[in-house]
This record gives sequence, C-alpha cells and structure tokens, in this order.
Amino acid sequence: MRIEEITSCDDELPLLSLNHISFVCRSVRTSVRFYEEVLGFVLIKRPSSFNFNGAWLFNYGIGIHLLENNSIKDPPPKSRVINPKDNHISFQCSDMAVVKRKLEEMGMKYVTAVVEEGGIYVDQLFFHDPDSYMIEICNCENFPVLPLSSCPPKPKQSTWKKVKCGLMEGLMMESLSMDMINISI
Repeated sequence: MRIEEITSCDDELPLLSLNHISFVCRSVRTSVRFYEEVLGFVLIKRPSSFNFNGAWLFNYGIGIHLLENNSIKDPPPKSRVINPKDNHISFQCSDMAVVKRKLEEMGMKYVTAVVEEGGIYVDQLFFHDPDSYMIEICNCENFPVLPLSSCPPKPKQSTWKKVKCGLMEGLMMESLSMDMINISI
C-alpha cells in the first residue's frame, strides 16, 4: 500500500523534524555524564568556534546541546519537586520496568502516572536531570496519533464505546510506526 504524504500550504515553514534541544547547565561535565549514563546519549563533535563551554550529544534521532552558564549571576536551581505538569522532554521506551529498575539502581527519584483514554493506557515516569530539567519516559506509542478531524466526537451517552477510526487513519498509524522504528535504528 502507498500512502501519499500530506503536502503543506505554501505559507507554512518547510520544516522537516526536530533537530535538537538546548539546556543551560551549571556543569557540562556532570550533565554529559547524566545524559550518557542515564539516557544513553553519545557525545559528538561540537564546532570549535564557540567561545563558551558546552557539549553536544546525540541519540534517538535528536541532539541535546548543553551550554554551561558559570556566571556569578546564575539563577538558583529550579525546584526539585517532580511535577509532571512542568516543562519537560519525553522519550519513548519499550520496557518501563527496565527503566524503573535502572533508575532505582542509580538511586534516582522519580514519580509515575498512568493516562487512560478509551481503554488504552500509557505509563509515564518523570525525573530530573542534574539542573532540574524534567525528563519523561513513556510508552506513548499506545495512543494513536490521529488528527481531531478524523474521528467523530465522543457521544455524551454513558454507553459510549471506543470509537474506531477508518482505514486511512490505520494506514497513517502503520506508516508512522514504521518511520519511528526506522529512526530509532
């Protein structure tokens, strides 16, 4: 089967994908160690023309750029309370039990949550990096990625059962899943 790519309007930006995220950190060395050991990122070459301390890491099809801020006026560290509603980056995982075990072995604190929609469950796990940036690990692939326009609204009756979307949505999900597998390899 062939699925045609949805073309964008001429007035939209010609974006391809998310390239990297940047974090200002107190210690590049400490943050590099965290992203390597906890999340499996690999240190990569960074342009030598930068006149400030930093590091670039890569894995899972995305880069993390660390920028060291060692000024006397450094902001105080963010709250260490793990709040799932805080700004965060999220990583898809294949086995939440392994993630929990590894974090426990490293002595890292985390909180968990479960999201449910129409009988589909997603597990979430939240923790901080050394600079209190929030990290989420989830099995979000359980939720299909469907445009709101592709599914009818949920009826207000209490007997409503899970609405199944049509063939096109199924094909879109299959294609997306294969793209995600190819990116992660």
